[in-house]
Amino acid sequence: MHGLLREVTQGSAYLPALAQALAGGVSSDIYRVETRVATFCVKRALPKLKVAADWHAPVGRNRFEVEWMRVAGAIAPAAVPRVLAEDPEAGAFAMEWLEPARYPVWKEQLRAGILDPSTAGAIGDVLGHIHAATADRPEVARRFPTDDVFHAIRLEPYLVATGRAHADLAARLEALARTTAATKRVLVHGDFSPKNLLVGPDGPVILDAECAWFGDPAFDLAFVLNHLLLKGVWKPHWRGGYLHLYAVLVDAYRQHVAWEPWTALDARAAALLPGLLLGRVDGKSPAEYLTAEDDKAYVRAFARARLVAPPPSLAAIAADWEARR
Repeated sequence: MHGLLREVTQGSAYLPALAQALAGGVSSDIYRVETRVATFCVKRALPKLKVAADWHAPVGRNRFEVEWMRVAGAIAPAAVPRVLAEDPEAGAFAMEWLEPARYPVWKEQLRAGILDPSTAGAIGDVLGHIHAATADRPEVARRFPTDDVFHAIRLEPYLVATGRAHADLAARLEALARTTAATKRVLVHGDFSPKNLLVGPDGPVILDAECAWFGDPAFDLAFVLNHLLLKGVWKPHWRGGYLHLYAVLVDAYRQHVAWEPWTALDARAAALLPGLLLGRVDGKSPAEYLTAEDDKAYVRAFARARLVAPPPSLAAIAADWEARR
């Protein structure tokens, strides 16, 4: 911490500092640090995630989170917090503090029924912009040799581990993991979730890129859409509104896809989405708001059927989800 303080405060690591632990993360310790000269955020990766399952991940991922912020920040400066200091040996870095009153979390807006299509469109737009700007760039790929990390903190806990709970679908889930791992096209955020998206005055701001990886754009797209479907189970009275945001986000993202045919990316995302749905019930990171057994059973039934018979498109999944309301 002293090294980060020294960098952020221009030389003094000994200013009085008030550190407040922030809630919400399972993979890192996060603090708001206040001194006389600066208020900022410090993040330190944990070797074991704070979940019930035995889930370990290398702390070196912290360095690649910083690298993602630098690459994405050069493409969309308003969409990424500024990195203020880094301590790779400690697995920690400091970034600018964004006041919650000005930068509400999208998940909290979705929870409260604030379902603004312009926000969903802006989120799809910035994701597509970052993917398009990094597509098929070997110099970007070389900066993210993170296949092992991505497998440890995304493919294994969300797909492979879920296959252990559904033995009859294990081969299908492992095939999805292999296809995703083998697809190398763009810089992927890896945790593109409403809890990691702030709704800022100048557009969305993206946090928590510790899963950064050069790979399959379908993963980021399916990951965020998964949350919009699950919100409709959690808050069924707003289910139609969440589905509208789903469609708006996909349409905004699609406008940027030129590195491959949209039909190919759409089909991969549609195949992956049921696996991620099932993973949020029976994988290592279950959605904390799905507590009712009826809700879990509903998600299992929907996801299992579409893992057996993959839908052709993301629109087809949305239509099926709406039809089963």
